[in-house]
Amino acid sequence: MTDPRIENPTPEVARPGGSTALPGAAKGYDRLPTAPVPVERTTENSDAVVRGAWEPAEPPEPEPVDDARLAPWALFAAIVALATSMFVGWGVPVAIVAVIAAIMSLRRPIENRGVAMWALVLGLCATLFSTGWLIWAAMQFESMG
Repeated sequence: MTDPRIENPTPEVARPGGSTALPGAAKGYDRLPTAPVPVERTTENSDAVVRGAWEPAEPPEPEPVDDARLAPWALFAAIVALATSMFVGWGVPVAIVAVIAAIMSLRRPIENRGVAMWALVLGLCATLFSTGWLIWAAMQFESMG
């Protein structure tokens, strides 16, 4: 018994009698595919590669590699700031840059954590020493006036 809600296939879908074999007919398929699908027969030898009409025009571009390292630059800035802070207090901007760069490099998974930690510690020490110099200089100016 057929369901009255289901209509019979239209002549475009139904396979006409006496037509050629459908792709994959050797496997027992007897209905037309619902969309144009290219079908290629492969041989028993799995090493044989069947080349289609499409070949890539050019190889895909490789993904950019992030090899820029920030930790060595942070360590260099921290050392310069620490050396400067031993004599004058104007190393604060370089020390702050070193601390920020060290924190940024600690958050990146590709950075050397040891170098970044040294940069952070030396940058914080340089900040403290420079701030101490600036506080001492401010007190000297007040005692003069």
